[in-house]
Amino acid sequence: MGMTFTDRTDAGTQLAHALKERSIDGDVVCAIPRGGLPLGRQVADSLNRPLDVVVATKIGAPHNPEYAIGAVASDGSLWLNDEAIESLGVDDAYIDSKTEELAGAAREKARRYRDTETLRSFTDQSVILVDDGIATGATVRACLKRLVNDDVARVVLAVPVGSPRSIAAIEADFEAVVCLETPEAFRAVGQFYDQFEQVSDERAMSYLD
Repeated sequence: MGMTFTDRTDAGTQLAHALKERSIDGDVVCAIPRGGLPLGRQVADSLNRPLDVVVATKIGAPHNPEYAIGAVASDGSLWLNDEAIESLGVDDAYIDSKTEELAGAAREKARRYRDTETLRSFTDQSVILVDDGIATGATVRACLKRLVNDDVARVVLAVPVGSPRSIAAIEADFEAVVCLETPEAFRAVGQFYDQFEQVSDERAMSYLD
């Protein structure tokens, strides 16, 4: 099955080691809450860089909210899986209403995590974007759009594990992608962790202290 991580902290430690081995650095480490923050903390500490967040929320399919048909970031940046939307026959009205609702939720979460009314600007910065794994890639694509809209210098994606198909599909969008494992038997991110409990908002925010 490939590498199994003890927990998110262990995965973050291994990710930081891989980034250093490849001489990859940045101005800021941005984690995707909530699960990305334990890893982001390890990477930021190892590289001696500040840790921040980029927030996006998945848009679930009608009648199946766990299946992502897209994602929207805190600034309204939207990524849609056109193939999934077409095959499920999802109409524009559903997407528009969900986009508005979830963009507001993402914006509120970003403000709460950073305790500020204004969204952080990453203009001209080199960003290392960290998450605990990639399944569909919807959230990370919306986060990338948010950063690109901010005129960042470059974005490197760093994750411990990902679906081979999703990683292959997003590789060209980033300056570099560091993914420790792309197992053929990938079903879900959590199968590659011994401990993969949900991270609460309170715990996630504690990594930003």
